[in-house]
Amino acid sequence: MTAPILALLLAVSPAAKPSLATAAQRAKAALVRKHGEAQRQRVERGVAQVLAAWRAEDGGPAELEAFLGEQFVSDPAQLDLLFARLESALEQLDGRALQVYRAMKWTTDVDVGPMIPVDGLLAGYDAAGDLAEKLFRTKVAFAALLNFPLTTLDERLSQGDGWTRRQWAEARLTGRFAQRVPSAVNARIARGKADAELYVNDLNLFMHHVLAADGSRPFPKGMRLLSHWNLRDQVKAEYARPDGLPRQRLIARAMERIVAQEIPRAALNDPRVDWSPGSNEVRPAPAGEIEDGRPPLARVDAAREPDLRYARILENFRAQRQADPWVPIAPTLIARKFDLERELPEARVTAMLEEVLDSPLVPRIAALIQQRLGRKLEPFDLWYDGFRPRSRWSEAELDAMTRKRYPTAEAFQKDIPNILVALGFTPERARFLADRIAVDPARGSGHALEAYLRGDEPHLRTRVGADGMDYKGFNIAVHELGHNVEQVFSLYEVDHTLLSGVPNNAFTEALAFVFQARDLQVLGLGAPDAETKRLLALNDLWATYEIAGVGLVDLGVWKWLYAHPRATPAELRQATLKIARDVWNRHYAKVFGVRDVTLLAIYSHMVNELLYLPDYPIGHLIAAQLEEKLGTAPALGVEFERAAAFGRVGPDLWMRHATGSPVSPAALLRAAEAALAAPEAVPSAQKGPPAG
Repeated sequence: MTAPILALLLAVSPAAKPSLATAAQRAKAALVRKHGEAQRQRVERGVAQVLAAWRAEDGGPAELEAFLGEQFVSDPAQLDLLFARLESALEQLDGRALQVYRAMKWTTDVDVGPMIPVDGLLAGYDAAGDLAEKLFRTKVAFAALLNFPLTTLDERLSQGDGWTRRQWAEARLTGRFAQRVPSAVNARIARGKADAELYVNDLNLFMHHVLAADGSRPFPKGMRLLSHWNLRDQVKAEYARPDGLPRQRLIARAMERIVAQEIPRAALNDPRVDWSPGSNEVRPAPAGEIEDGRPPLARVDAAREPDLRYARILENFRAQRQADPWVPIAPTLIARKFDLERELPEARVTAMLEEVLDSPLVPRIAALIQQRLGRKLEPFDLWYDGFRPRSRWSEAELDAMTRKRYPTAEAFQKDIPNILVALGFTPERARFLADRIAVDPARGSGHALEAYLRGDEPHLRTRVGADGMDYKGFNIAVHELGHNVEQVFSLYEVDHTLLSGVPNNAFTEALAFVFQARDLQVLGLGAPDAETKRLLALNDLWATYEIAGVGLVDLGVWKWLYAHPRATPAELRQATLKIARDVWNRHYAKVFGVRDVTLLAIYSHMVNELLYLPDYPIGHLIAAQLEEKLGTAPALGVEFERAAAFGRVGPDLWMRHATGSPVSPAALLRAAEAALAAPEAVPSAQKGPPAG
């Protein structure tokens, strides 16, 4: 550990008391006498790491001195035994805690019928929330810190390429003890996240009751769309319909109302209420238009939704602020996300995203989209989907295919072996994977929940309606299956369970994108040919351009929160809208020809995922690098497994193993430039429908 970092740790630690420091000095001298001068460096480092985390409740000087003398290990064979014992025990602890977490959140995450009030309370229980503190209190954490090195991001970046797999596993072992957050703080963090997830999962619009300016109903009965996921995907779906433009404009206006917190509360999640996003008026729906047969309401409260969206963000921020003093090497959530979780410096990530946002290739793609649409671009064209091969089929056609094939979650579960074979895995590996993945009907948009214990199953969650899985649910399910396959390989195939997983969330997103890009192949609608791949390269840069700005908005909001820790929900709302407009004006206005758009703030991840959104554009960069490699591989399944099974080492080391290059936008930009240079990049047969 570098001296400045150690000084920082000691400066904020109760262990800096002179009596404890004196006891540590005596212990170090005794350990060097006992184990020899060759062990001095390990002794110095290990004692310092323990001292930095030791608190008064852990014991006085005598207890500290006795612990150090008893637990330090120098014999290589005994050190190997200690490492193996800790690795095995932590797999059990993490795995069992995750199983409890999954069970407590079952009714809020899985569609098992209407929720009752206690479900929210159960979801707030996190068995792993104070696990690290329990390991400190039992002194297991101190045994690890005494005997294995706690590394900084700088050390991992500068030295990690030369480390052995065992050294990386040791870094992951002690890395989990780099922060010692009190149980009460962890409980508040878990509570805030659970409340935010409940709020997000209930942000549904019954689209038949979202009215056009003339009072007409552009959407069919029974269409219930979750914000933002389903709303965004419906915008994409409308590109395949010749009359889709008015519906896209209506959805975009609804999104703006949601972001500004102007939407009437009564318009959310109630098929008895009609709402016009243009005028923002609500009224009772006529009896004949109510899907569930309930009698119409006599009146509707037109009051806007309180600033709940921003109150939830604020509560998560305040919970994280309580954790800040306990993580001196990463004293903000921003630092923890970039330095400890992503292991990619914030400045480097921002530079990569801005390289994409300001690429001269973007206006050229925008011109192609405008040509294909036959009209000027509008802000919601950020989600233009016409480059994707699914634009050849209408949403109704795709829905019919997926609903027939997957009437239930169980049907998708049974078909996983066939899906994986269609994606390029051998029948044997497909069965191996399918036997270790469970599928559940999601209450929200869908997600993949990993497993930490060999013998447990990662869970795939996706929405399945009463009439089966629609195409949106299927597309999400294929994405989540990519996560699950990575999770199986990176748990079962790694040499150390301490290395299970991938370097950060962006990597599992990238691997999931590889699956998602082949969803039509799964449906038997053809593997991508050369022209399709060119179009997908254009789509990938455009999609990254969209989500890169979203990531900057998310980061900008958290920077604003730390600069204004006493903000009210209303002030946060105003600041978020300003940040979204500023990012838009800086990186999008010159392409779209319109300023002050707020759509970049619609993503629900901002409410419940705590600075997660930058992972998506990073994931697109990584996915492009993987596609460049996997696209020429004779067997996608083999290469996917080789990449996923490398485990949680440093981001650039993992990427060099998988593709030969560090994380970079170069592959994404290279593919798009080649696609733009190809004269057949936009053949007439691929032009989108007329502007409606």
